[in-house]
Amino acid sequence: MAERVGLSIRTIRYYEEIELVVPSGRTEGGFRLYGEDDIRRLELAKALKPTGLSLEDLVDFVALASSPALSTNDRRRLSDLTVATRARITRLDERLKHAVAVLDDLENS
Repeated sequence: MAERVGLSIRTIRYYEEIELVVPSGRTEGGFRLYGEDDIRRLELAKALKPTGLSLEDLVDFVALASSPALSTNDRRRLSDLTVATRARITRLDERLKHAVAVLDDLENS
């Protein structure tokens, strides 16, 4: 699964420790078993990690986004996290554009 998702085994085990993902079971040999829902949770965490969300917010975001039924408060929390994450992405995009402009200036001087 680590190869499929593109995360290290160490990262996946850490995510298991903080309960971002919990294996569905284990084989007789002790290997962890993960389902498609677990893979989607890991892919979402991997996608959101570069946004700079705190670990607590990342865990909340993944849990809420993966939940089949949300209370009104949970929907509000997910909406707040989504808005804050979009704002972070916008700020990161502005920083990247600035960095590209600086590099372009260096190359052209």
